Amino acid sequence: MRRMARVLGACVAAATLALAAPGSAYAAHGFLVVDGVAHEDPSGCFPLGDFVPPVVSNHTDAIAEVHSGPDCTGQVTWLIYPGETYRPNGSGSVFVL
Repeated sequence: MRRMARVLGACVAAATLALAAPGSAYAAHGFLVVDGVAHEDPSGCFPLGDFVPPVVSNHTDAIAEVHSGPDCTGQVTWLIYPGETYRPNGSGSVFVL
């Protein structure tokens, strides 16, 4: 019985690692320019400036989501496709898919 539990536990651990690893290694290729700052091969959430009108230029191979709140919370208010530039009005952050 103990041996069966060990084998089953090892299989579950291996499956978890196999499923988690590919998703965590992904990053967009190219540059995301947020408020004049270029981020090479971006991945994740980027804050937008509070005091000046923000500008986001997507020079990656991925879609960037503009969120209404900070830390990529709130509603998705706009999608910035590769090659596009957008001036979010009243949005708090950008997430690169």
